[in-house]
Amino acid sequence: MIVILKPNPNEDQLESLKSWLIGKGLQIHMSIGTSHMILGLVGDTSALDIDLISALEIVEDVKRVQEPYKNANRKFHPEDTVIPVGSTQVGGGTLTIMAGPCSVESREQIIAVAKAVKASGATMLRGGAFKPRTSPYSFQGMGAEGIELLKIAREQTGLPIVSEIMDASQLPLFADVDVIQVGARNMQNFNLLKVLGAQPKPVLIKRGLSSTYEELLMSAEYVMASGNEQVILCERGIRTFETYTRNTLDISAIPVLKHLTHLPVIVDPSHATGKYALVAPLALGAVAAGCDGLLIEVHNDPAHALSDGPQSLNPDAFDKLNRKLIALHGFLKEGEAAK
Repeated sequence: MIVILKPNPNEDQLESLKSWLIGKGLQIHMSIGTSHMILGLVGDTSALDIDLISALEIVEDVKRVQEPYKNANRKFHPEDTVIPVGSTQVGGGTLTIMAGPCSVESREQIIAVAKAVKASGATMLRGGAFKPRTSPYSFQGMGAEGIELLKIAREQTGLPIVSEIMDASQLPLFADVDVIQVGARNMQNFNLLKVLGAQPKPVLIKRGLSSTYEELLMSAEYVMASGNEQVILCERGIRTFETYTRNTLDISAIPVLKHLTHLPVIVDPSHATGKYALVAPLALGAVAAGCDGLLIEVHNDPAHALSDGPQSLNPDAFDKLNRKLIALHGFLKEGEAAK
């Protein structure tokens, strides 16, 4: 249920209403917009008398929310959420570019890639230290050493770092990671999501291979219900009958999620296609569709990468793409401002 208040509500009446609602065992999520304040009520609201609340002097409207995700619901929070990360942010009109290798392979490799993507305008450095692989014989990542190398690359470039966690037991290793990523295979690892909800770092959740929009939003809800509202959603392609590409990028996920939730939405065109030649057109399409950022794999020597080389751009290709992305995003912002 949401309670929409009239502009500039009386403070005493507001506090009285809040105290009464809390006394009913409800949690209150307050959202202050440009013209209205909204009280999002989380809990069992079935016994509440809507007419009684609607009759209050400070109340403009009361609506029941049918969707199971409450904290992530745009009805609860009409304004877009902006998540600060280091000296940058995700959301709020910013195009966030998270670029870097699928896997951290060595000190020289991660520093070289970090410097290259920084010079091309990337705003964050992505890199896998723990790698979930389909085959147990594939490179599984450098683990804790990979995290330390990412931190060294951050020291040398100033780029915030993004890396994927595999298990709640690894959380202490991520204490100094700027954004903790939850991969597609772990999207419904609810115990992990609850643990991440109890810590303060922003959490990036990738959509599962066969997950619906509601299932993705319910994963975000697990994190938010545990206290952490800094959640970033990532569309990375879903599994369909098509075999030419690694996955099928669901470009419609961007406007749909933007309609359903206030959380930032980014896109990973690298995992969506599995082919480097398709990364650029899908990245441009995602920006045109209104995404808040991109997660792009960049390797200084893709032919010899230990994981996902065929979908990785080299630094020159990334530089050319990012120039187009920045130009397109600027053009779209100018168009919005002119309306």
